[in-house]
Amino acid sequence: MITLAEIKASQLVQEYMKMGNTFIGNMGAIEHNIEHAELTSQLCHHILTKLGYPEEEAELGAIAGYLHDIGNLVNRYGHGMSGALIAFNILLELGMHPTHIATIMGAIGNHEEQAGGHCVNNVAAALILADKSDVHRSRVRKRDFATFTSRDRVNYAVTESGIKVDADNKLITMMITIDTSVCSVMEYFEIFLTKMLMSRRAAQHLGCEFELLINDYKLL
Repeated sequence: MITLAEIKASQLVQEYMKMGNTFIGNMGAIEHNIEHAELTSQLCHHILTKLGYPEEEAELGAIAGYLHDIGNLVNRYGHGMSGALIAFNILLELGMHPTHIATIMGAIGNHEEQAGGHCVNNVAAALILADKSDVHRSRVRKRDFATFTSRDRVNYAVTESGIKVDADNKLITMMITIDTSVCSVMEYFEIFLTKMLMSRRAAQHLGCEFELLINDYKLL
């Protein structure tokens, strides 16, 4: 069993992830840095562990969460597909078992809503939930409001975000606090609707209901 610690120790992984984040930064995209990778990894592991999945599967979730944006090295668009192929070569070189590689590839290749991502396995479902819950103004690189896209604005509006897993009641809750002077609750919901619907399908795949709270209002 290849562990997350071994993945993190790879200089190739570290360089690819840093360079990918730099490349998409040059086009003004929000941060997809090591901090985002770390948080997504931790949340994937937490979701699967909390719901009672085996530790081996939770560790695969942690690895998928850490590597999920490595495809930004190639292009921001379709980075799930390219990321899955980059991960394949890295994990194969490290000697990971083929079924573990396949699980991680499927998860990484299906975490983008724009690419029609689906919950092909439990790790993919956990990755979708973990990735979509990391929304915060600190990830917006631009400082000039005049250059903000609609997605920049809604990301910048978020002052707090998190995800709660209630295993007893089979409920996964995404909690977001936004500054309504930057954008309204409904504007946020409209722009990120596809992300939230994808998150709901991911929760359902894991046998849970999905709940979205924005400023303590239940929208889903």
